[in-house]
Amino acid sequence: MDKATLTMIENLYKNTGKTLEQWTNIVTKENFAKHGEIIKFLKDTHGLTHGFANLIAHKSKGSDAGSAENSENLITLQYKGKEDLKAIYYKLITIIQTFGNDIEIAPKNAYVSLRRKKQFATLHPATKSRIEIGINLKGQEPTGKLEAEKPNSMCSHKIKISDVNEIDTEIVNWIKAAYDNAG
Repeated sequence: MDKATLTMIENLYKNTGKTLEQWTNIVTKENFAKHGEIIKFLKDTHGLTHGFANLIAHKSKGSDAGSAENSENLITLQYKGKEDLKAIYYKLITIIQTFGNDIEIAPKNAYVSLRRKKQFATLHPATKSRIEIGINLKGQEPTGKLEAEKPNSMCSHKIKISDVNEIDTEIVNWIKAAYDNAG
């Protein structure tokens, strides 16, 4: 389990007086079908923040990265039907790991989070023919391959890539800048 999740679980107990197991039992008894129903219930009925409600919802449904059998299984599921994009993912990961030994690679259900002290990038197989690299560079004007992301997204910018040969110095430099800012 990644450090951020462990901290959230510790803070959940400190802030609510209930453990994650107690919260998941409360949610399970309600027999909700959808993730959003759980979040609404926890926020409206119990006054939890969105972050805590989301954590509990994922854990109660076993839909979080930590509940998966292993990280590689999540990667396999993300790229099911998009296998041609895996070469892009693996090349990017190989390059990103050269930035430093403090990078946490945290696969989620739909994307991979890249963290240092905070998240600096995401890798997301957005379509069958394109990966989107989410990049956190708040205040940076979009230029070149760097596009602005829609407001309230997890990342401030994105880069779209469809072929492993598109990985160039510009893309690597944008990801490295985000990595440097996250330290």
